[in-house]
Amino acid sequence: MVGEVQLRKGDELQAAERAFEESDEVTGAKKLVKTWVTPVESVEQRTSAKRKSAARNASPAQDGTDALTYLRWIGRRAKNKPKEKFTNLLSHMKVPLLKEAFLRLRKDAASGVDGVTWDEYGERLDGRLLELQDRVQRGSYHPMPVRRAHIPKGDGSTRPLGIPALEDKVVQQAARMLLEPIYEAMFIGFSYGYRLGRSQHDALDAVAAAIKGKVNWVLDADIRSFFNTIDHGWLQRFIEHRIGDKRMVRLLMKWVRAGVMEDGQLHEVTEGTPQGGIVSPILSNIYLHYVFDLWSSQWRRKLAHGEVYIVRYADDILMGFQKEQDAHAMRSALADRLAKFGLRLHEEKTRVLEFGRFARENRKRRGSGKPETFEFLGFTHIAGVDQHGRFQLFRRTSRKKRRAKLAQLKEQCERRRHQPVREQHAWLSSVLRGHYRYYAVPTNYEALHQFRAAVRRMWHRSLQRRSQRASWTARKRQMFDCTFLLPAPEILHPWPDARFAAR
Repeated sequence: MVGEVQLRKGDELQAAERAFEESDEVTGAKKLVKTWVTPVESVEQRTSAKRKSAARNASPAQDGTDALTYLRWIGRRAKNKPKEKFTNLLSHMKVPLLKEAFLRLRKDAASGVDGVTWDEYGERLDGRLLELQDRVQRGSYHPMPVRRAHIPKGDGSTRPLGIPALEDKVVQQAARMLLEPIYEAMFIGFSYGYRLGRSQHDALDAVAAAIKGKVNWVLDADIRSFFNTIDHGWLQRFIEHRIGDKRMVRLLMKWVRAGVMEDGQLHEVTEGTPQGGIVSPILSNIYLHYVFDLWSSQWRRKLAHGEVYIVRYADDILMGFQKEQDAHAMRSALADRLAKFGLRLHEEKTRVLEFGRFARENRKRRGSGKPETFEFLGFTHIAGVDQHGRFQLFRRTSRKKRRAKLAQLKEQCERRRHQPVREQHAWLSSVLRGHYRYYAVPTNYEALHQFRAAVRRMWHRSLQRRSQRASWTARKRQMFDCTFLLPAPEILHPWPDARFAAR
């Protein structure tokens, strides 16, 4: 009898375990006895969960919708179906996405032609975004002309910068958030500019890793006035390759053709995209993706005789070649390719040069002198040797960039001359730390030390000009430097093989 009871308990335990394992099967929900009514109500069955979690990435608020949920869904769909067109993108541009876009804007950014700041627009944010959503969905939204400002370049010229109105920034940021998941699944790996999770140092790592490989020749290519010469017709065709939503395409082209306001006069725009617009970087990447990336990848695979390495950061293109004939053939083919789409190579800045592990020895044997240098993303790349006589890639801060930065600091020091010394010290320290964060790469320590010394001398001269009787002795200068010590340089970006393989 006892054995039969134990056997019955064992059967019940096994049955309970099987029921637990089969909990995903279709089951009929039953009411408890205390909840029965007359007549007994039927209850819907629960379908199988199919091993999927019921958790969702939704907003905790009852009336909220998480804008990032469907952005991830768009990215997964773009990756899984690379040839599918997105025909209903603009319907996602609702208040939750617009609010997320507004919060991602810089609060201290310059205002456009409307003069509205971030704080002013946020005073009645919900009402403004609801009205903006209505205009975007009805097609009655029209962007304002961008306000043009000129920023100085290192060579003495200026770069035109377009500043959109704040409401246009919100819609552009929302459009960028919708487009980025789609095109991130399409862009090729050697494209680094203005992309999620990629920076200038990733591109510099890729260049350093390539030069340590089979690179003997380098093509340093520069596109003349790229952002100002983009053809609007070709840009629209490239967008329509993946975006089938005509309303979305029309919205993107509205920003491109919005016009420029300068000195109170409106100038129409027939080509190019204004630099400074939030949506301009991704539009330029789309343009070069079809004009250069896909074509150069195919050229490298079918026509090259040796190894070819490509790194592109926006419109800055650097290519490494194993064979000299490939470098010259690519330069000629690239000029013809760009001309078909309204672009031109900068003849003075585009050149083929011998560079790499054997360049120094080969040129010395021919009596041609030292290898030429090239500049890329603010660094001068030099083919040198280390203390053991082996090849070493040296990267130094570009002389043009350093001079432009020092000239800018000199002007700012004159304006801040009569501020308290502690405030000036805090400001200069932050400037130096920012400089180190970008330029602190191996083999560049000496240039960083020279920049710090130049900043210190400039600060000393500025402080002594506060009074006609202010003449510092060597001891007074030493005591001042000990009291207000400027941050010392340190290498923050190791070589790519010491950190991770270059992507």
